[in-house]
Amino acid sequence: MHVFWFLLVTMAVVVAAVTLAVVGGGSSPVLQDVEPERLTDPLPANRPVGRADVEAMRLPMAVRGYRMTDVDEALGRLGSELAERDAHIAELESALAGAQATAVTGPDLFKSPGEPLTGGSGKGAAQDEEDGR
Repeated sequence: MHVFWFLLVTMAVVVAAVTLAVVGGGSSPVLQDVEPERLTDPLPANRPVGRADVEAMRLPMAVRGYRMTDVDEALGRLGSELAERDAHIAELESALAGAQATAVTGPDLFKSPGEPLTGGSGKGAAQDEEDGR
């Protein structure tokens, strides 16, 4: 019988507490409205995106959002691929610049393959001077 009265009093106290909290717990609302978290884009607009930019970017968290470890792994991979791509582009640009420099100052295209680059008909420059040419 004592258990019955204990449970009845406990239930009355719980109902009264919930009623007070819902009906009028003060002049302020129970839960404050929170502005949703938004992505502030830290990626630069005035230059190409680099690895450090991608590593610094953090996506906002949501109640039913993404798994942070998956996104961080994807961003790490993206940063690595961007760095690899930039290195490959720099390598190709330097090779192109070298090929263009060789084409401009390269051998005379009108000479036959057996002729030396210094000129003449197969003789050296000293021999040309002796012959009076």
